[in-house]
Amino acid sequence: MNYTIKQIAEIANAKVIGDKNLVIKNIAFDSRIIYSTKNTAFIAINTHKNSGEKFIESAIDRGIKIIISEHHYPQFENVNWIIVENSVEFIQDLAKYHFGNSHLKSIGITGSNGKTILKEWLYQCLWNEFPTVKSPKSFNSQIGLPLSLLQINDSHKLGIFEVGISKPDEMQKLENIFSPQIGLLTHIGTAHLANFKSEEELIDEKIKLFKDSEVIIFNGDNQLVLNKINNLYSSKKLITYGFKESNQVYFKNLNSKEENLIVKYFDEEISFPVHQRDEATLTNALALVTVLKDLGIENQKIVEKINTLKAVEMRLEAIEGIKSNIIINDSFNLDLDSLKTALQFLNEYNKSKKSLVLTDIFDVNFNSKELYEEVSDLVNEQKFDSVFLIGNEISNFSDLFKSKTYTFINTQELIDSKHLTELENQIILLKGARKFEIEKIKDLLELRKHDTVLEINLNALLHNINYHKSLLKPATKMMAMVKANSYGLGSYEISEFLQHHHIDYLGVAFVDEGVELRKKGITVPIVVMNPEQHSYDTVIEYNLEPEIYSFRVLELFYAAVQKSGFDKKYPIHIKLETGMHRLGFKEYELDQLSETLNKMNVKVQSIFSHLSSSDIPEEKEFTLNQLETFEKNSSYLIKKLRYTPIRHILNSSGITSYTDHQYDMVRIGIGMLGESPNSEIQKQLQSVVSFKTVISQISLVENGESVGYSRRFKADHNTKIATIPVGYADGIPRLIGNQIGNVGVNKRLAPIVGSICMDMMMINIDHIPNVKEGDTVTVFNAKPTLKEFAEYCKTITYEVLTSISPRVKRIYVKD
Repeated sequence: MNYTIKQIAEIANAKVIGDKNLVIKNIAFDSRIIYSTKNTAFIAINTHKNSGEKFIESAIDRGIKIIISEHHYPQFENVNWIIVENSVEFIQDLAKYHFGNSHLKSIGITGSNGKTILKEWLYQCLWNEFPTVKSPKSFNSQIGLPLSLLQINDSHKLGIFEVGISKPDEMQKLENIFSPQIGLLTHIGTAHLANFKSEEELIDEKIKLFKDSEVIIFNGDNQLVLNKINNLYSSKKLITYGFKESNQVYFKNLNSKEENLIVKYFDEEISFPVHQRDEATLTNALALVTVLKDLGIENQKIVEKINTLKAVEMRLEAIEGIKSNIIINDSFNLDLDSLKTALQFLNEYNKSKKSLVLTDIFDVNFNSKELYEEVSDLVNEQKFDSVFLIGNEISNFSDLFKSKTYTFINTQELIDSKHLTELENQIILLKGARKFEIEKIKDLLELRKHDTVLEINLNALLHNINYHKSLLKPATKMMAMVKANSYGLGSYEISEFLQHHHIDYLGVAFVDEGVELRKKGITVPIVVMNPEQHSYDTVIEYNLEPEIYSFRVLELFYAAVQKSGFDKKYPIHIKLETGMHRLGFKEYELDQLSETLNKMNVKVQSIFSHLSSSDIPEEKEFTLNQLETFEKNSSYLIKKLRYTPIRHILNSSGITSYTDHQYDMVRIGIGMLGESPNSEIQKQLQSVVSFKTVISQISLVENGESVGYSRRFKADHNTKIATIPVGYADGIPRLIGNQIGNVGVNKRLAPIVGSICMDMMMINIDHIPNVKEGDTVTVFNAKPTLKEFAEYCKTITYEVLTSISPRVKRIYVKD
């Protein structure tokens, strides 16, 4: 896009305050991830759950000079305003106008699964046939799609856009903005199905996108989809693909063991090698071929393009590095979109120093000068301390980069220079094309080299938090429990992410945990749930907020406050005993408590209690009694205090089972990790944690031979055994050895055999085909799940997670 403020105001019938002639080329909607302020406007998106207007000041602090908002805030000077009636409708109307005035051929992709993969594959195949624009990342929502459409410029001839919905009545709004000439429907699955009455209603909603399409390409294996599209759109050009031979596009030799598969496209045959033969990959390949054929791409070219397809890696990894560095590894692919995404991710970390490793960029329709001018503009706005450029082409443009810049022909030359190992207490972004093997730099800089890793998906964690928030009133606050090293996931890394996403409070068990977070730059209010007597001075020094559960604790802590010379009302949190009989003030103590508090220079920030059995349906009566006691006693205390602190009692299972008792705040713990005792709620949550290792060695154990210490397993036939480098020192309990527990190999369960060793264990892979040394082994995630693994261990998921050794490398992933 490229509009003046005046033009935008005319399109949207908006009011302007400031310079009408300023040009807008980009619109940012999240103040946390603004990677460029040049010709960028910040739009304050207001929804029923949140108001973007509270982040206007943050956007201005980052250097934004143009604000699009429903209200004007005159206290912000030297800012230009576009005042709109409805922020969401504004961005949609602008996108509709912009798309309507473009003259490009368009592909719209919707469905349940495979949208982003197919978009990226199509782009890889078509960028050098037509100047092509595509949705960045998986921008496909009510806001994401309009922002994607606004990327279109006059040079583009083809646009590939994802369109996603999660609720009824959303597609009609999106179809009104964007009517693709070619409509592509991917696999219809269970994603978002929970918000629809049936699969039929979901399909009806999805195919509304194709109302004005000329061509509709869809999977004809789904009889419901086939019937509905044939009935509704019989006058259009319809092409079906799938595994059934009744489709116009299918595999002729699907069950063959030949290296090449043959696609039958109407009367033509196209043969190409297929290395991955899982159902999803093959289905996506058929859809890809169908679209390419419809666009007129010759068969030989299609085969060439498929043979050069690169894996679509949609993830960034954050890893603890040497010398207190954080390594952001995004060495999976490199284009302008993925560079912008990586720079956004970088802004989620609160490190003052940062460095960038960046390579030549391939497969883009730019001349080199234009490309690296845009790249350098993006990079210069980040104010990196150091920039390391790898490759002949990008090195030619090193003068465009304003940071201290070094150039290298290849990755090894940079490693040999020793520059990287001199970096300290920085965030280091690795962004490179695959051919440069940037992962060698990751291997050099990462702190832990153990093949066994705990992988934490931050997107899934945020999804789970947002799901729980969706059950709450907009004003209800949320405290995230990050005690015990965030249940073993990494206290600082999780807290940094949560702070970035505006969590209201963090909860830790002990003062040391809170001090570590403060030292690393966490500024969110932190409640210490069990402040020990000797730590009160430290609580005050690091601005932590203690839980107060007895008169002894209250008096000792207040003595520390007075001694410190703290001259304001110190925030404290009062714990009430409501039936768990662990900690807290009892009902008969409330009069004395209120009298004591009113004499002290403290402020009761919150009054709370804890539910003992909210996850057990059979204990509903007891839980309701706890809630009744809390309501009565907290109300009485508030009346005596003569002001109203925050109240909170619901934990993760309480949020989902007793939502009516949410009060002013809730506390989330295991729920944000994707665990719920309620099977229906569990379906809505995403798995956050994957515990993985690799196969070190495969051995053939002959009939009668034994495996491991104490010869606890003896083969009763020639058996294939794999050794994996994880043991009880990593957090695997010995009790699940000898065929009690299982791990996942190639999506199948492999029983643990023999005794578990300190650093290794052995598994039976006799029944699993195509296993080789170096293959990934899943200790828990999907197969087995975390809950299933906990059942092997005869314990709960909390204990499993908190038992994982610190020597296991934590990797933080964003999809």
